[in-house]
Amino acid sequence: MINRRHMTAAAFAFGVSALAFAMPASAQTKWNLPNAYPSDNPHTENLALFAKDVESATGGKLQITVHANASLFKAPEIKRAVASGQAQMGEVLMSLHENEDPVYGIDVVPFLATSFADSRKLYTASKAAIEKKLDSQGIKLLFMVPWAPQGVYAKKDINSVEDMKGLKWRSYNVGTARLGEMLGMQAVTIQAAELPQALATGVVNSFMSSGGTGYDSKVWESLTHFYDVQAWIPKDATFVNKAAFNALDKATQDAILKAAATAEERGWKMWEDKAGWYLDQLKSKGMKVQAPSPELASGFKKAGDTLTTDWLKKAGADGQSIIDAYKKM
Repeated sequence: MINRRHMTAAAFAFGVSALAFAMPASAQTKWNLPNAYPSDNPHTENLALFAKDVESATGGKLQITVHANASLFKAPEIKRAVASGQAQMGEVLMSLHENEDPVYGIDVVPFLATSFADSRKLYTASKAAIEKKLDSQGIKLLFMVPWAPQGVYAKKDINSVEDMKGLKWRSYNVGTARLGEMLGMQAVTIQAAELPQALATGVVNSFMSSGGTGYDSKVWESLTHFYDVQAWIPKDATFVNKAAFNALDKATQDAILKAAATAEERGWKMWEDKAGWYLDQLKSKGMKVQAPSPELASGFKKAGDTLTTDWLKKAGADGQSIIDAYKKM
């Protein structure tokens, strides 16, 4: 049965967003920017500064409200909300949408780019393809910012991938789900905002992510070990509904693009500066933070090779050309 109240609310939200797109440039415009992380996460802090820069540059004509921690839309819903006009802007982990197009998952191809410098090169090599795909979906890319290198959280010693069999493994994209399947774990899809509860209730007892996600989730309350595998460096994309952007006057558009360029540089620096700090925080809470054993590293590398082959099969010649360009940098 259709819920009339929800239909009315959705219609109202769409009407408001459509009205905002059509507002004359001289009027004050208010936009929403949902993301999926707590207010003290570097991604959210960076978005708040971005919004402040835009408001300042436009003399208050464009005001952007950042809705943190999946409070407006859940992470997998954000991109569709922006494309449909339910929100004018949004930020999302790009690899969440690898099922739509392999290019969205290029930064989680295992062990392809595991340092910030290499991740930046991979971004440069893949940016045009990502922009083109988003554009075809009615979305304009503004900037992308990385997380820290990804490691494995668990509640026991893990000396090889065989020790991971049977673990309840949190997955958040195609790569992590496939990895769980390959290594004999029980993969459960859990987004970042839902992770603290999933850990507390035992829905999952292991996952791969950055030190930042572990800190946000207070992982030390449930788990004991972090293995710094450095499998990949995923990135979040901040984007805008293309129709909304095109409806703005040139000066406001330029203000957004300038603030976006600043936010991109600032965001990369924030994560480079804070990556080590997060690992120190995990240690201070009593977690064992360590490099993987040679056996564990070898097992992940073997699994990574399989995942890379899988990705290249899906991405085809276009994906291979991006990787070839990256490797020449």
